[in-house]
Amino acid sequence: MQTDLARILSVAGQHGLFQYVAQARSGAIGENLATKQRKVFSSSSRISTLADIAIYTSEGEMKMDEVFLALKKVLGDAPAPSSKASDKEIEDLFKKAIPNYDADRFYLSHMRKVVDWYEQLSKYASLDFVKAEEGADAKEA
Repeated sequence: MQTDLARILSVAGQHGLFQYVAQARSGAIGENLATKQRKVFSSSSRISTLADIAIYTSEGEMKMDEVFLALKKVLGDAPAPSSKASDKEIEDLFKKAIPNYDADRFYLSHMRKVVDWYEQLSKYASLDFVKAEEGADAKEA
């Protein structure tokens, strides 16, 4: 099964990632990937899809699907370090996976969040991503 990052939500103030379920009258309904509990998010919630998020590199921006695949290439089948791992361990992982990340704009706190998202996707979804064109075609059908 492929994961469509356009349907995976990160909500400010909420722990974990959510799968978009449906539009609600006053916002959106998401299902927590880990617990499978559904929650309604109001239209004032700061909701971002992982497809819309990118990290800064010296060449520009790198989309999250590319970031996750770079991490997977470095980690192989090994689990990602905990988001609570030492600063050095997290930074070393990103130096190996994305050596050209922009250290002035991509902070350690961002790295920790990305590692947490990577771990959740690898456990509860898939690191095989729907390509942007495939996702658009599926929405039109």
